[in-house]
Formats: sequence, C-alpha cells, structure tokens
Amino acid sequence: MTFHVPLVDITPYVTNGTPAERAEVARQIDDACRTVGFIQITGHGIPAAVIDGLTDAMDRFFALELEQKKSYRTPPRVNRGYSPPKSESLSLSLGVESATRMNDFFEAFNVGAGAADYPHVAELPQPDYADNLWPDVDGFEGQVQAYFAEAGRVARTMTRIFADALGLPADFFERVTDHSLDVMRMNNYALPPGTDVRLDGELMGMGEHTDYGIVTILWADQVRGLQVLGADGSWNDVEPADDALLINLGDVTARWTNERWMSTLHRVKPPVIDGTIKRRRSAAFFHDGNTDAMIRTLPSCVDADHPDLYEPITVGEHISAKLAGSRAGKKNENAARESARVLASQRA
Repeated sequence: MTFHVPLVDITPYVTNGTPAERAEVARQIDDACRTVGFIQITGHGIPAAVIDGLTDAMDRFFALELEQKKSYRTPPRVNRGYSPPKSESLSLSLGVESATRMNDFFEAFNVGAGAADYPHVAELPQPDYADNLWPDVDGFEGQVQAYFAEAGRVARTMTRIFADALGLPADFFERVTDHSLDVMRMNNYALPPGTDVRLDGELMGMGEHTDYGIVTILWADQVRGLQVLGADGSWNDVEPADDALLINLGDVTARWTNERWMSTLHRVKPPVIDGTIKRRRSAAFFHDGNTDAMIRTLPSCVDADHPDLYEPITVGEHISAKLAGSRAGKKNENAARESARVLASQRA
C-alpha cells in the first residue's frame, strides 16, 4: 500500500465558505486524521512575504557563531531560546532510551506565548508562560512575531475544523485554548564545517517522537528529511507541496479522541551528500492548549468496542513530563502506549 499524506484546501474555513463546502473540508480532515495523522493544507492564507521574513530571520540567526548563539540558552525547563546541536533527545519524551545515539543533531530557537499575551488571565504558571529571549539580530523579533501570529491563526482555524469533524460544539476548542501554551520552534539541520558524519554512526537529525499538544503547524523547506511512520511500520519521506503547510496531530488530541485520531510518529533524517548534511530548515508551531485544561476522553469516542484508553490528565502535567524527557534527559514514565509504538517501529 502506497503511503500518502492527503492534501486538503481549507479555503472555505478561511474565507467564509458555504456550509456544504465546510462540511466537505471537515470530512476530508476527519478521514486524514483517522488514517494518517498528517495532512498537507493549502488555502491557509499566510502571505508569502511573512514566510519570507521568517526564513530571513532564521538564516541570519543560525549564521551566527556557535558561542554567540549559545549565549541565548535557557535552563531546560524554560522552553525558550537556543538549543545547540546534540542537546536534546526527543525519544526520551516518549520514555524510550536510544542505544545508538545520545542526542538529536539539530539546532533550534524557541519562542512562545508569554503571560503578557493573556492579560485576561490573572495568574499563569511559570516557566510555562515565560517571556521570550530575543537575540540581538536586526529585525528578528518583528519577523518572527509576524509569522507566529499567522501560524496561531491557522492553528485556531484547524481546531475549528476539528470541532466540526468530531461533531463537537463550535466553541469546544476555544474554551480550552483561550490561554494556550503555544510555542514555535525554528529548526536548522546542518553540520558545522569540518564535521565528519561518520563519527556519529547512525546520524539522526531529530529522533522519532510524537508531538505533545493539540495540533502542529509546520513550515518546512522542500528538502527530503521528514519521515512519517505508516500503519505498516514503514518510515516514509514527506516533503511539503508548493505553498502547503504540514499539519499533524499531537498526543492531547489522540487522548481526547481515544486514538480515533492518532498522533503519528515522525522523525527527521536529513540527506547526507558528500560527507555532510544537506541543509534543511523548518518552523513548527505547537498549539498545545491551556495548561489547566483537563484532557478527558470524549464520550463519543468510547463504546463497547473502544474502551477508554487514558486516565484524565491536565495539559500542563502532560507537557511537563514530555519536556523533562526531551530537554532534561528524564525518561517519561507516563507514555507507555506511545513508547510501545516507538519500539515497534525500531524492530520493523
């Protein structure tokens, strides 16, 4: 069976399409979420100039000397700032320890929504809603903030589609995302000059993992590297179509839907050409939900043939355990179902 990531035009939800047009989009999204967990979308409405600004900002920051970039590091619990190559192990976020590599070979810069972005909420836990640490790079903050706002709009559009696809009240996701834990990670996959990839054995740009929250909005170069786990246990290359964004579900959505919709395992293995990695860039916007929102399985997703698979947990508790794995090296003991899928993929 050929692996295929569906391409869906969401224009009817961006430009006030007819009820029939929206219903067709919701049907296509439901089918994709049931069968693949990854979707490509067009009609998202992000201006090309905003995307160009984001990539320009990324290029100028990642071109800085490593020691200068390291000055923008934060402690592991603060999901902001710079992450150097080989400082994270995403497999640990699923409770899986890798025997073949210690860390993932990518560098990243993280920004997110801070407490000041939600003035209607009196107290928000720190460091979940930490202030951003902006580098001293001309125009970087403005360019990144412009894209961050657009990606957030697309994320909220997707959850509106999700509500229709799942037969939920139109404001279901609005009630659990009015102070959403939103983070954007800008990734750069490239080896420093002079590095010999043979020294690293089984080089991995980013280890196999599921995303943590509700939905991820991913912009990526049209460069091979992203691989998605198929239902048959095979890893499959995925590259975005022209003008498309990649959408994938996170663990929170898988829990809410009792795995009717899956948070699909994925990884990044950038191509190695003439002893070095072909550069690949991406920006992942994670729309994770309110930290105090309780994730309880939707009653419509439980029946005699589909017993409830998960105990209730807050978004904050879930995200904290995942981050402790990826950034602080603490194995996540609360991810038995997800880690079993990782181990099965490694045996395939």
